Amino acid sequence: MNRPDPDALLARVQSETSTRTRGKLKIFLGYAAGVGKTYAMLQAARQRKEQSIDVVVAYAETHGRQETDALLEGLEILPRKTIEYRGVTLSDMDLDAVLARKPQLALVDELAHTNAEGMRHPKRVQDVLEILDAGIDVYTTLNIQHLESLNDVVAQITGVYVRETLPDSILDTADDIELIDLPPEELLQRLRDGKVYVPEQAQRALNKFFRQGNLTALREMTLRRAAMRVDDQMRDYMRTRAIPGPWAAGERLMVAVSASALGEKLVRRARHLADELNAAWFVVFVETREQLRLSQSQQDQLARTLHLAEELGAQTQTLAANEIVPALMDFARAHNITKIIAGKPLRPRWQEFLRGSLVQQLIRASGEIDVYVVSAQAESAAQSLRASWRPHAPFIRYVYAALLIAAATILSLLVDPFLSNTNLAMFYLLAVVIAALFLGRGPSVFASVLGVLAFDFIFVPPLLNFAVNDTEYVLTFIALFAVGLVVSELTARVREQADAARQREQDNAALYALSRDLAVTANSKDILRALETNAALVFDRRVTILLPGKTGKELKPIAGDGAELAENEYGVALWAYEHGQTAGRDTDTLPAAKMRFVPLKTARGILGVIGVTRSDESKPLSPSQRRMFDTFASLVATAIERIQLADTARQAQVRQETEELQNALLNSVSHDLRTPLVSITGALTSLQEDAALDDATRHALIENARGETERLNRLVGNLLDMTRVEAGALHLRLEPSDMQDAIGSALEQLERRLQGREVRVQLPEDLPLVPMDFALIVQVLVNLIDNALKYSQAPIEIRAHAQSTQIQVQVLDRGIGIPSAELPYIFDRLYRVQRPEMVSGTGMGLAICKGIVEAHGGTITAENRLGGGTLITFTLPLKNISDATKRG
Repeated sequence: MNRPDPDALLARVQSETSTRTRGKLKIFLGYAAGVGKTYAMLQAARQRKEQSIDVVVAYAETHGRQETDALLEGLEILPRKTIEYRGVTLSDMDLDAVLARKPQLALVDELAHTNAEGMRHPKRVQDVLEILDAGIDVYTTLNIQHLESLNDVVAQITGVYVRETLPDSILDTADDIELIDLPPEELLQRLRDGKVYVPEQAQRALNKFFRQGNLTALREMTLRRAAMRVDDQMRDYMRTRAIPGPWAAGERLMVAVSASALGEKLVRRARHLADELNAAWFVVFVETREQLRLSQSQQDQLARTLHLAEELGAQTQTLAANEIVPALMDFARAHNITKIIAGKPLRPRWQEFLRGSLVQQLIRASGEIDVYVVSAQAESAAQSLRASWRPHAPFIRYVYAALLIAAATILSLLVDPFLSNTNLAMFYLLAVVIAALFLGRGPSVFASVLGVLAFDFIFVPPLLNFAVNDTEYVLTFIALFAVGLVVSELTARVREQADAARQREQDNAALYALSRDLAVTANSKDILRALETNAALVFDRRVTILLPGKTGKELKPIAGDGAELAENEYGVALWAYEHGQTAGRDTDTLPAAKMRFVPLKTARGILGVIGVTRSDESKPLSPSQRRMFDTFASLVATAIERIQLADTARQAQVRQETEELQNALLNSVSHDLRTPLVSITGALTSLQEDAALDDATRHALIENARGETERLNRLVGNLLDMTRVEAGALHLRLEPSDMQDAIGSALEQLERRLQGREVRVQLPEDLPLVPMDFALIVQVLVNLIDNALKYSQAPIEIRAHAQSTQIQVQVLDRGIGIPSAELPYIFDRLYRVQRPEMVSGTGMGLAICKGIVEAHGGTITAENRLGGGTLITFTLPLKNISDATKRG
């Protein structure tokens, strides 16, 4: 029984899931202007409007054709956005207006159009992608010559190099493609009739692009591309439904690119071949020691080639190796490559003879793997050769090499009477080694040639002549020259490898320094400081970090340069955050911005953005700097995620502790709340139901209910005080008060509890006034005295005396005391000393005392007395008495 391909089913489910929220794209595909793409798009839009679909025309270019203009009648047309560019007013599609209007279907003509400078995106296709991401369906038009992979083929056929191109992936991922076809003869007739361009433009088009041969070739390419799309759809359908078919073994392509202009052509050809073979493909660049000698233009060319490959759907890979061919073959075998695509050698034949041909080496090493060689156009080859040739070093280094040979000659002249000519050659060899070590490969080769000539001219008979009488010296010259070349090559290679290792070491050191600094950060400001320090050292850039606010729809810069972001820069940062894509300077989105914004991505989503700018704003980031900064952004994102997770863990711990406190509090007070309530209820019930009670009994019941009510009131008061202490909402009303009055009020509140008990109060007569919240300190005294009454039957003592800066109050008893091991914990909330005998209590009284005393700036301690009992001491400061007097 045939079963559906699980991978195909998964891909189908993922595709359907993504399209539920993303808009659908329909492309009306043609082979040239005038075949009727816009006309067909407007006809389809009118049909959708008749089906009650909300349709707007975001951008339509009718070129003044009456029949096309007529189709616009009755459709809502959004106003275009105007922008000033070099004194000229330009109009283009208003992307923000489309997003704000949010129709069900938007019509956007000319998908490959390049936007005016100053718009959000350089290309209209990027505008369309953003509209699709907003959940809006799009109808658009496209000509086949605008596909990036066909750019070279179209230029070869028509002689016209199309500048406005877009990635093939746009066509591949479109939900629907409608082929708009017209025979070339009819198109040419429409052109002559003025239905495509005005007469002058039409005549120029007939003489150049619109020739029947060109149109026929473009039409064939369009039909083939549409057929490939239908074939892909059929294959997907058969795979997902387990329909048997002649499935071919999968092909895997590898493209070897360099820093030459031919790389872009190789990538386009590979994409075209990958489409025909339905194959996965890789673009590989091998970074050797010669990479260090690439000019800035060559580095930019390489970056463009790799970026083009990624746009066209390739997997790009950069390999670090000493030799190109072995590295390519190792990659090919590791990734099961079946075909390799390489460029035709651009070097002259004599250079290939001396240095070898990479293509020939690749063919010999390929084994079972097919190798395709792509030729370059003459102008591209010449351009690549001009770009690749440059002096190995500045001219001054060649001067230094000549001076080294001159020094070797002078030294040889000085020792010539004492040494043979063969030994003198070693001085020239030493000069070559020094040149290779400090001046580079080119100057060292120059020194080798110059040294042979100098040795022959000055020291070999006949002197002061390049003629050689002894043929043995010819072998000496050849050996000296060969050894000089080998030594210079090996020395230069070692130097370049050392430079490469030094550069890698610097990169690793920079990443290590940032990782080390981020590892000890505790908040976002520390992260910003660490990033600022390291970015200034590595990139000479100023940076800022923007994190989302509470609503998640706005970004707030951390204190730093970003605290004063201009409004337009903030808009770029917000776009990068919302879309998860790099935007701003040196990107394809809002490139006119002064800053480059990189989203901070982690597995949990996008946490914010990093903005980077340079004091010298005219110099962009190099490709290697961009990769390094992206790594910096990943490290910063990880650090921010770590801090956020730590905050979340702390909040969860606080919530857990709060829940545990609430549960412990309920468990602790439930019995103490129930006991007085039962007593009160029993007393009231007896008074209500038994009318025959005498006055003494009735009075005793009432007094019992009253006492339990006071007890319940104290318990509820303790609960409220504990809540305020825990919440930090304990607000003091400091007034100069008499401690003796506070002690008297506390004893008065405990009058019923003190019946039959002795309390000794020892207070000096000159006790000063204390700045305190009178009611709260009375509560402290009540709790301490009540606690002493629970655990002691002996008399209770209360003492107070003033010290230089504070007043000290003590409550003493002769009870059972507190185990020494538990003394440090008795002021903790809900903590109760474990005793064999059961004593009622909630464990809140002493914790409340500690919170109130510490809020006054005082201290409270407990200790055991000699002879048994407990001594609890608290102090209150006297230094604020003047301020308290003013407030009172």
